[in-house]
Amino acid sequence: MTEQSLVFSFFLIFTGAAVVASLALYTRQPLLVAYIVLGAILGPYGMSMVSDTKLLSDISHVGIIFLLFLLGLDMQPSHLLHMLKKATLVAIGSSLIFFALGYGVGYVFGYSQTENMIIGIAVMFSSTIIGIKLLPTTVLHHRHTGELVVGLLLLQDVIAIMVLLFLYSGDGASKSDTMAQFATTLVALPLIILGAFIFVKYVLLKLIQRFDRFHEYIFLLAIGWCLGLAELAHLAGLSAEIGAFVAGVSLATSPISQYIATSLKPLRDFFLILFFFSIGASFNLDLVGVIAIPAIILAVLILVVKPVVFRFMLSRISESPQLGWEVGFRLGQISEFSLLIAYIAAGALMIGEEASHVIQATAILTFLFSSYVVIFNFPSPIAVSDKLRRD
Repeated sequence: MTEQSLVFSFFLIFTGAAVVASLALYTRQPLLVAYIVLGAILGPYGMSMVSDTKLLSDISHVGIIFLLFLLGLDMQPSHLLHMLKKATLVAIGSSLIFFALGYGVGYVFGYSQTENMIIGIAVMFSSTIIGIKLLPTTVLHHRHTGELVVGLLLLQDVIAIMVLLFLYSGDGASKSDTMAQFATTLVALPLIILGAFIFVKYVLLKLIQRFDRFHEYIFLLAIGWCLGLAELAHLAGLSAEIGAFVAGVSLATSPISQYIATSLKPLRDFFLILFFFSIGASFNLDLVGVIAIPAIILAVLILVVKPVVFRFMLSRISESPQLGWEVGFRLGQISEFSLLIAYIAAGALMIGEEASHVIQATAILTFLFSSYVVIFNFPSPIAVSDKLRRD
């Protein structure tokens, strides 16, 4: 894609997004739905006006990184550690149940053993970007809900990374290489966390205190810290999202954290529009007739079963029924990791194009309908009701 065509693609995406967002607000629809629909219309399987969705997807990934960084800035380390300990059994137990659900649906529709396993793995996880995008961050009585949602998503993130390492190993890596990669990943996370807190205490905060009058410098320092730790985590075999989250948490106790969070929100939203556009644009509409029934059935089961499972399992750790339902509905979809798993497995010839698109279609459907459920029933930054709108 040339520089000129990239600018033209941005023109189409953001001008189109402004139009469909206006229509969505007038008709009281969630903006996320508008961006996905716009991607399907303008993408290579629609009007083909935006063709290089791979580049847009790579660029939009920065939005997820900023989203996790901003989330970390709102998380006190002591509260987060307590919540991670509390949510571990819920994350593992629910993942096993969701795996069985996905495997069962694949089996009923006659997919191969390997495809059933990949479908099962793909539906284990909930969307970090949907869960956090629709979560109020500045309302005190939602902090506990937020910490619980984030704890579950981070634990799922770790499980997803292990799965991705396994899938990558199926593409030519030896058993010894795979074990070495696992060991490196397990050692890297605590080292990165420790190093981040030390660096913030002895270097970053001193620089911020010395030059806090220069807002542009604080802005650049925050972006550099976020992307630097994200890249370090990626090189260590973790996800860039985990690195960005650690970068945010390590700054959370600093008085400057809320200023950084406010200044980076517009940048985050810019990239997130690209993310949702690329989801709609990358879906092959020619396969809709083939995969519609299994995808719809799987999506409906996920939308129904996930809230019930989280409600039940959270009640086992003494959470209230009301909070259990809210967390369940907020996590009642599959994940952007599911899309990545589908792409990698299809590229490694572990699953066919049809099974891959069942996962992709299920992801899009659950993204859409779980967003509807949340914005019409729970507080969120993009709720259609003024009563429920919380930033």
